[in-house]
Amino acid sequence: MKQLQSIKWEDGKLTIIDQLLLPLETNYIQITSVEEGWDTIHKMQVRGAPAIAIVGCLSLAVELSKKEYQDKEELFGTICTKLDYLVTARPTAVNMKNAVVELKKYVLKLHTDSKVSTQDMVTRTCGWCERFLENDIDNNKKLSDFGAKSVLAAADGVDKVCLLTHCNTGSLATAGYGTALGVVRSLHSAGKLEHIYCTETRPYNQGSRLTTYEIMCEIMPGTLVCDSTVAALMAHKKIHAVLVGADRVAANGDTANKIGTYQLAVVAKHFSVPFYVCAPTTSIDFTLPAGCHIPIEERPNDEMTCVAGKRLACPGISCWNPAFDVTPADLITGGVVTEVGVFKPSELIQKLNTNDTF
Repeated sequence: MKQLQSIKWEDGKLTIIDQLLLPLETNYIQITSVEEGWDTIHKMQVRGAPAIAIVGCLSLAVELSKKEYQDKEELFGTICTKLDYLVTARPTAVNMKNAVVELKKYVLKLHTDSKVSTQDMVTRTCGWCERFLENDIDNNKKLSDFGAKSVLAAADGVDKVCLLTHCNTGSLATAGYGTALGVVRSLHSAGKLEHIYCTETRPYNQGSRLTTYEIMCEIMPGTLVCDSTVAALMAHKKIHAVLVGADRVAANGDTANKIGTYQLAVVAKHFSVPFYVCAPTTSIDFTLPAGCHIPIEERPNDEMTCVAGKRLACPGISCWNPAFDVTPADLITGGVVTEVGVFKPSELIQKLNTNDTF
């Protein structure tokens, strides 16, 4: 089975697939600095909460490895400044923020350890970023296995399942394998996938451009549907579960994800279809008690009014173009699928919060 590799890290060089060119052109671009990393994230040449954090961290590793630092204080200040800058590229996705918090803790220990030289500090910081990439792939496979088992159990003895997903949550959104689409991939590998439906995901068309690309690469039985078709789809086709990703999950389970997720959850609840959020624990923000506190990024008007540079809407019309919406926890009926298990939204604080935030 062909596997996509959207992020390549080889011999200290970072290259990524330019997702703005997909599905018509597969082109890798090299990232040589934090500024270039920030730019590719902000322009959405790379997107997906896990992938944003990975590319951000590895862009720091690339930059650190190109320069010799003589002073640990200067190095520590540079690392912290660059990490804070990377967080500003896409504010809703929490994985970058969480990675920055953990990496800063690690770097602080190196900085205060007199036995660690300046060059050792660079080497170990780069090593942390490399392990971050490797851990994402491992965690995605664990998450996908948990999700596949839960979906099959909820389908109550059905041999093969029909699923619906939104946006793109596969290898293009992560270091590899994926989250929600990883669950689909796991079911397909086991011969348990009857069909996968994916929404086009307007206005940026991540479903039609990216998810269909992954489906066709792996020859899955799939169908693209318009965003406005999901209610009719569930009324006329048997859908066993809806699987989506997450850019940030609040402590109570409220979930920020690609715009349009909320309405999918409402429709799924109406038809009694289990609705799953598939996200690594790094996407959970225990510092926020509820979804109303999640900052929602708004994108430029032309991403909504134009496609491939061609205008679709009447010039001068005003636009409201939030990149994400927040799905209330009570609509996440299937559960939150993570690399350590599947949990009800109400269980997240008790079973996963190790920081005693609440």
